[in-house]
Amino acid sequence: MEQALEQAQQGLALGHGGPFGAVIVVENQIIGAGWNQVVHLNDPTAHAEMQAIRKACQHQQNFNLAGAVLYTTCEPCPMCLSAAYWARIERLVYAATGEDAAVSGFDDSLIAAEMCKPSGERLMPSRQIMRDASLQLFKAWQSSDQRIDY
Repeated sequence: MEQALEQAQQGLALGHGGPFGAVIVVENQIIGAGWNQVVHLNDPTAHAEMQAIRKACQHQQNFNLAGAVLYTTCEPCPMCLSAAYWARIERLVYAATGEDAAVSGFDDSLIAAEMCKPSGERLMPSRQIMRDASLQLFKAWQSSDQRIDY
């Protein structure tokens, strides 16, 4: 966790974004680290956890981080938590809570609530089109000899 806190300090010193840092550890070795770079990169996905996951996957040359532990200075937002699950990270250790972050203006409770609603009830309007064409892509994926499940 100390390394995650140092990542957050580095990002703050550079003015790259919010006060967040993360590291990913496998067998007591850091394989990925990052700080929030949303402002610096003009990228709303450049959260500390996302940066650490990207670097860890590059280090491992694999999208599957089974056995890894994610240390982060704050409880992950819905996007970062989802990415951790997609990466098959085994365990999460965090310092501040989501409620702590909300006090400083980083409130993701709306996003978390929206994700639980059916698409037609969300604040962001959405509609479904061209489902059959998309289903053809899924069929092609299912029969592909280059398919790699994740």
